[in-house]
Amino acid sequence: MAKNHWIGMVVLAAACTAGGAERRIFLDDYRDKMAGAWVGQSVGVAYGWPTEFRFCGTLVLPRKMPKWKPEMINETFAQDDLYVEMTFLDTLDRRGIDVSPRLAGIDFANSTYRLWCANMKGRNNLRHGIAPPWSGHPKFHSSPYDIDYQIEADFSGIISPGCPNRAVALGNVFGSMMNFGDGVYAGQFVGAMYSEAFFSSNRLAIVDAALGYIPRESRYAEMVRDVRGWYLANSNDWQATWKSVVGKYYLDVPTNTYGKVTRAALDVRVNGAFVLIGYLHGEGDIAKTMYISTRCGCDSDCNPSTACGVLFTSMGLKAVPDEYKSALSTTNKWENTDYDWTKLLETTERVAKANVVAAGGRIEKDASGAEWMAVPIEKPRPNAFEHIHKKMKQPPFDVRYTDAEMEQILYNPVRGPGSPSEPRRRR
Repeated sequence: MAKNHWIGMVVLAAACTAGGAERRIFLDDYRDKMAGAWVGQSVGVAYGWPTEFRFCGTLVLPRKMPKWKPEMINETFAQDDLYVEMTFLDTLDRRGIDVSPRLAGIDFANSTYRLWCANMKGRNNLRHGIAPPWSGHPKFHSSPYDIDYQIEADFSGIISPGCPNRAVALGNVFGSMMNFGDGVYAGQFVGAMYSEAFFSSNRLAIVDAALGYIPRESRYAEMVRDVRGWYLANSNDWQATWKSVVGKYYLDVPTNTYGKVTRAALDVRVNGAFVLIGYLHGEGDIAKTMYISTRCGCDSDCNPSTACGVLFTSMGLKAVPDEYKSALSTTNKWENTDYDWTKLLETTERVAKANVVAAGGRIEKDASGAEWMAVPIEKPRPNAFEHIHKKMKQPPFDVRYTDAEMEQILYNPVRGPGSPSEPRRRR
């Protein structure tokens, strides 16, 4: 891990002195870190899922905490944290890296896996004919500040090594299908963290860099600054940070002061804070990171999934102990997708190469034949700030899909959370 990081920084310095500010990573190192990212997500979600939403506004009791076993990792194949990302990757692979939100929405509308909360409502809106970004807009969506895009934005950073602005752009395509404002910014922040983690193992530096890619006026950015400050003030007491988060963010949600959520336990600011508590207070230790982020409660499988995903990206899969990767099935497929482990890695690499080129980068070989990814260093380009309680723009005339587009949407809205999809009846 340290060697790869050192190599990347030396090449960066050389590129800067030559007048072309860029970051480079060996393609083999990218593959190792990319695989680590997917395993980290899988480990975190598999570890935390038995506690999910069973402790909200309170810490998970120590006696209720899971004990990690290698075979637990295969729980990943039934988790929405992972399988939704397969749809987004597939869209980019088939339709191109600059796919429009409307086309991406058609693909998401045609997914058939189980969904809940903002994801379910966004997909139902799409199936009703409300095109993105309006499918996630508060005019049509009752809980656009739910956690959903945050838990599935990992892909955007995994395919954007060293180019966080591309993760931001992808958030505007995919995050707007089910979220708005902080719900989108949260995913863009997560994507930027992954993007930076390919080149650094410094947790504070990764958080600080990612913070520059979301609107500083947002409630989510305020939360990140708060957690960072509470961590620095008392880095040895994660429960003190947790109490500060609950006091300021969780207890405020029921007043609806800051926006629409299904319930406080699903608020993206609250759960984003729990991701950061685990990531920062975990001190780079895998067991400690997932233990803390799980004990924080609420969406306590999604949060360790994100925290471990970023951590494993910095580490690379080769550095991850066998107990966290040895039992992973390479033949199981994620729920209602045709993605197994091999297809996931191959597709991610293919899409990442296209994304790097879209960022103004390139794929090249050096004199020894080793392949590189090279990406230009750019200033952050965060979204303009949108607040749910300020006067919002009204939908344009093309808020709905056309009849021709609707012919491509194959399923009816589902009847409730986790319900199966039923084919549309054609006239």
